Amino acid sequence: MPTLENIKTQIGTIDLLQSVVRTMKTLAAVSMRQQEKAIQTLSDYSRTIDMGLSILLNQGAGEIVEQLPVTDGKLGAVIIGSDQGLCGRFNEQVVSFSLEKLPTQESKKSRRHILCVGRRAHMYLAESGARVDGVISAPVSVTGIIPAVNFLLVTIEEWNAQLGIERVVICYNRLLAGTTCRPEILHLLPFDRNRLREFASRPWPGTTIPLYTMDRNRLFSLLVRHSLFATLYRVLAESMAGENASRLVSMQAAEKNIGERLDELNLRFRDLRQGAITEELLDIVAGFEAMTSGGQN
Repeated sequence: MPTLENIKTQIGTIDLLQSVVRTMKTLAAVSMRQQEKAIQTLSDYSRTIDMGLSILLNQGAGEIVEQLPVTDGKLGAVIIGSDQGLCGRFNEQVVSFSLEKLPTQESKKSRRHILCVGRRAHMYLAESGARVDGVISAPVSVTGIIPAVNFLLVTIEEWNAQLGIERVVICYNRLLAGTTCRPEILHLLPFDRNRLREFASRPWPGTTIPLYTMDRNRLFSLLVRHSLFATLYRVLAESMAGENASRLVSMQAAEKNIGERLDELNLRFRDLRQGAITEELLDIVAGFEAMTSGGQN
């Protein structure tokens, strides 16, 4: 049977655990807010790129869209998870979704190449028996997104040059309203022709149309690269926000369970303490009665 000292020790340990969980919950909420701000800031950058494409395609460069090759090359897939745990089913969810969707994009395993972002996600991929061609660490803060994006862009270029990979998809968890995230697949390459056609037909919002002096093909390539950069940045930021949202939900559930356990231990502690006090009082009363009876005799 547990003693008062044992229960008191357990209460102290759970109190400490509760403070750790509250700290982690606060950090997750702060990080999620930072990533949401990064996504909002990126929208201005993306809009500027889109306007540049609209100018280029409006000024006689629309044939670039029709000249883009129709490709059925190998498939490269980037699966984005996390390096850190305590985020519920975040990694398991994106891996299960990826393994379900990738065969619909490319039926032959030999024509699929996978790059995993995040060691935790890679662990689930390895357990499933999937062939992973590379794994990198997932960014843990907003400042780590740009290096990760640059690495992915270089990797995609190497895929194309060395392996003949012409199609690239991204599988990631996207943050929805509140703390809910859902796995999605995004087609990164080839560049969406319909989107480019929409840019070509989009009216310019101002009265004066800007001019450009750079070679149109060179300018188009640069704008497309910047558009890919913005897309990858947004995807990583949304994935990180989803990770922290999942962690926040997990910490809230843990905090609730800890609170219930703490209430249970405090109740047992009070019951045992009350029982000990009652026993002491009974001993005192019994001793007093014994002394009184002895004095009367």
